[in-house]
Amino acid sequence: MTTKPGLHPRNRHQHRYDFNALQQDCPELNAFVRPSPAGGTTIDFADPVAVKTLNKALLAHFYQVKNWDIPDGFLCPPVPGRADYVHHLADLLAQDHNGVVPRDVTVLDIGVGANCIYPLIGHHEYGWRFTGGEVSDEALKSANAIILANPGLNKAIRLRRQKTPGAILTGVIHKNEFYDATMCNPPFHDSLATATASSERKRRNLGLKDSAPLNFGGQEQELWCEGGEVAFITTLIQESKAFARQVKWFTTLVSKGDNLPELYRALQQAGVEKVVKVEMSQGQKQSRFIAWTFLNDAQRSRRASSGAR
Repeated sequence: MTTKPGLHPRNRHQHRYDFNALQQDCPELNAFVRPSPAGGTTIDFADPVAVKTLNKALLAHFYQVKNWDIPDGFLCPPVPGRADYVHHLADLLAQDHNGVVPRDVTVLDIGVGANCIYPLIGHHEYGWRFTGGEVSDEALKSANAIILANPGLNKAIRLRRQKTPGAILTGVIHKNEFYDATMCNPPFHDSLATATASSERKRRNLGLKDSAPLNFGGQEQELWCEGGEVAFITTLIQESKAFARQVKWFTTLVSKGDNLPELYRALQQAGVEKVVKVEMSQGQKQSRFIAWTFLNDAQRSRRASSGAR
């Protein structure tokens, strides 16, 4: 089998997709599997319905999520890359736990989305409990449907509507709650025009017409915000000060390495205790997340994961 370069050692997606196994767990995938030019089988990765069905199959086969769906037009996440974030976060938490990945962990997923992907992976892999914050009613409805359709998830994942305009943590983290970590995949475009231009480039690269739906989808709030990811993450950093004693590690993906210097300045101004950058690689794609904490090493080691449920 060919190994995918760069994935975390615990990532279940190290090898090429075994379509026979995936089709057994998700018969819907049969309609989209076709011969590959290189031999074997594949799907049309430019077809959004095929990509969504592949996600269904991956979640059913690897994570025992037998019932998963998202509304048309919502972000369809690449499962291997999302799993990498979870596994690297587990390594970060293990550093405060004598090198062992802790299981009694509570995580806040900022912008859980219609797909609920991080809670699904994190709970299956490590037994973690999640709170998912979200601004979109439709996304919350979809995530809740996934939770209710899969036995046991309602005991591990809860959802909260972010009702405060412009806020990220405020209103989602309640008084006397404690989280081991936050996760975030921020909107990275700075305007609708920039997001649209990027989408058109992707369509051309895929050989699609301008009106064709993209294979990954994405709603406005998922793809862009005023000022882009720097503005979003800077707001997150500023808000994190108010929850310095309620969260061990604040983390967020950063799509562009060029944005790091400005974010590091914001972290320094916020007076954080420690900053960590974790590089990730999925094939040709390079990504990263940054993590920061206001607690020193001794405080993080002492903090028990309690009171967050």
